[in-house]
Amino acid sequence: MSTEENKAIVRRFFEEGPSKGNLSDADELLSPDFTLHVPLPASPGVKGINEVITACRAAFEHLNVTVDDMIAEGNIVAARFTARGVHKGNFMNLPATGKPITMTGIEIFRIKDGKIIELWGEANLLGLMQQLGIVPAPENQD
Repeated sequence: MSTEENKAIVRRFFEEGPSKGNLSDADELLSPDFTLHVPLPASPGVKGINEVITACRAAFEHLNVTVDDMIAEGNIVAARFTARGVHKGNFMNLPATGKPITMTGIEIFRIKDGKIIELWGEANLLGLMQQLGIVPAPENQD
């Protein structure tokens, strides 16, 4: 597959999974051998990514994830994203705060035979915790 086709698969995954919560359409893009590498508790495979998406959508009302940049080489696609929503439910054992959030992150996808077979994800969880008031933001030091 071309790098543009691989990028289209990743873009559709973000649109259907995290942004819309349409797990069945998102699952169509995942290989049965899918492996997930993220800093959140999750089961292995497709079940794990569905747990992460479901937990995030339950915790953040109006969750919308936009892809800010994408770079592809061969069967690897890197995407820088921004997630926005309102903290209306439990997230990582943190009760809802009602605060709006904007969180950035980067995910790297490996595509095989037109399906996502592997995903590595890193998100700015520290920045998220600062926005929610769980961790104090650093004071401005001049």
